[in-house]
Amino acid sequence: MIAEHYNIIHLSTGSIFRKAMEEENELGQLIESFMNDGQLVPDQTVVDVVEETISSEEFDNGYIIDGFPRTVEQAVAFDDLLERRGETIDAFISLYVPDKELENRILSRNEGRSDDTREKVNVRLKVYQKETAPVLEYYQQAKMFRSVDGTGTVDEIFQRILSALPKKR
Repeated sequence: MIAEHYNIIHLSTGSIFRKAMEEENELGQLIESFMNDGQLVPDQTVVDVVEETISSEEFDNGYIIDGFPRTVEQAVAFDDLLERRGETIDAFISLYVPDKELENRILSRNEGRSDDTREKVNVRLKVYQKETAPVLEYYQQAKMFRSVDGTGTVDEIFQRILSALPKKR
């Protein structure tokens, strides 16, 4: 909805990774090997995928990235990449949703993912606190961070996000 509103591209690192695994290409095999071992995809691999993706002309008018950066190392590398490209981040949006509601949403979505169990969700929440929460602090210091209440209807959350973002270009 955000991408459509601003007429920009929506880039989801998760979608890129899932597609690569489905295609069983070199990237997909690499990603799958980390996931099978219960590890996160290394920061540099994720940054390289984002860099390669946004180098396409279709990203020249702007884009929204979903699921990246997930670590401070990725955020620093992304900032360096943007600086080399003469670009900046307009805003870093974080949706705040209580852990119990996140757990319920994940368990009710029925996507058939092997990590959609109560135990794995709790592990993922702990990984988030350890690895991703520091990214929020990183962008707070850079004055780009916007926290948005992620509870309610999709339309309510969408309106809150729009209120937190710069006005349409």
